[in-house]
Amino acid sequence: MASAETGVAAPHKGWTLILSSLGVFMAALDALVVTTALPVLRTSFKANLGDLEWTINAYVLTFACVLLSVAALADRFGRRRVYAIGLVIFAATSAVAALSPNVGVLIAARAGEGLGAAVIMPVSLTLISDAFPVEKRGAAIGMWGAVSGFAVAVGPVFGGAVVNGLNWHWIFWFNVPIGLVAGLLSLSRLTESYGPRQPLDLYGLALACVGFFLLAWGLVRVSSVGWASAQVVISLIAGAVVVAVFLVVERRRRTPMVRLDLFRNRAFNAASWVNFFMYAPLFGALFLMSQFFQSGLGDSPLRAGLHLLAWTGVSMFIGPVVGPLADKFGNRPFMALGMALQAIGFGWVAMVATPGIGFGGLIGALLVAGVGIGIVFPTVANGVMTSVGPDQTGIASGTSATLRELGGVFGVALTASVFAHPGNYTSHQTFITNFSHALWLCAAFSAVGALVSLAYPGHGALQAQHRPRSLSETAIPSTADG
Repeated sequence: MASAETGVAAPHKGWTLILSSLGVFMAALDALVVTTALPVLRTSFKANLGDLEWTINAYVLTFACVLLSVAALADRFGRRRVYAIGLVIFAATSAVAALSPNVGVLIAARAGEGLGAAVIMPVSLTLISDAFPVEKRGAAIGMWGAVSGFAVAVGPVFGGAVVNGLNWHWIFWFNVPIGLVAGLLSLSRLTESYGPRQPLDLYGLALACVGFFLLAWGLVRVSSVGWASAQVVISLIAGAVVVAVFLVVERRRRTPMVRLDLFRNRAFNAASWVNFFMYAPLFGALFLMSQFFQSGLGDSPLRAGLHLLAWTGVSMFIGPVVGPLADKFGNRPFMALGMALQAIGFGWVAMVATPGIGFGGLIGALLVAGVGIGIVFPTVANGVMTSVGPDQTGIASGTSATLRELGGVFGVALTASVFAHPGNYTSHQTFITNFSHALWLCAAFSAVGALVSLAYPGHGALQAQHRPRSLSETAIPSTADG
């Protein structure tokens, strides 16, 4: 149905929610499905701990770097068009991953999947924000979060079942038909929309990618050569310098890729850093937890995935409930509660993990952590999107998601550096001792996130801040506006 004012078809809410959720399901699933296959990949490719880190971090780091430009691309060339391209890229690179003859090709293909996912995740959220009015956006984002939660839930189980029943290649093959069909449907069923058109900042993109890669490289190398190694120290220092140059360049540009002034917005700043401290421990714990069940306790891949379901599965039931509640009571109490529960869950696992422990001794801790992430994920997303006006939703979602994904990269690298020990894969006791140390770090990161969430404005203060330019009263840029 066309708008009487613009002559442009209004977004179809049903198709927007379905296709956006399908894309985010595929991207979230693939970020996690590899975790259950890590022990098999280590054996199949004779990979070391650093190789295993890169199978996760290649995906997440590419995701983080490219996110910085995706918002501008989608606003400039059309969100529907860019979203469909992201789905096709994801499907094609998944096929390359499935055909990988060695760990190097797999890591490169995972980077390609990260490129596709970097388009899918933020643009899907922008599509939803564009299609739904502010009073219904929380519920829609809650459903989007629930789908992501379901992907988190079934990812380890799906990976374990595929590795057990077929082989690891099939965890990637399943993405190919889904991505292609979703891409075609997006072009035919979604309404095109645009945001402010800005020049692409390729120089800034290059600086960001180089800086973040150097930081990630240094952190990943810690597990092999230690903190005192010259290559670690030089890489970390060089990465910090390049990132600092990137920030200076962005501050001076008339049309920067990253709107640093967004961080003067208290709500956006707090929600974005909660994103960082949510993903750092989440991905760090995921990287180790499946290995803990398989290498530390002797589970099969499928059994490990089923055990992880107690942690990841509960989150999918939380999002639809929390989204509307956050609209009514505000995001801050839910973000704080969720991060606190995640901290308690990880600390509980670290405290009770022993070579002889059964699943019954871990289920309570896993459920607590799962409830926590289920509360945080939709409310932090809603917190970011409601902290800015409609003309800034694209760049806001991309910037915040970049911090989130960098949190995942650093979380995997830092927990692996704490976990790393020559005897981890030959002694169950050594494995579990170092696993516990790493989980305490994850609990500490989550506790910091709970404290950061308290800086988010209360519900009344945020409503007063936005009352003069309420999202429901502000015209959303249309296709005709360009």
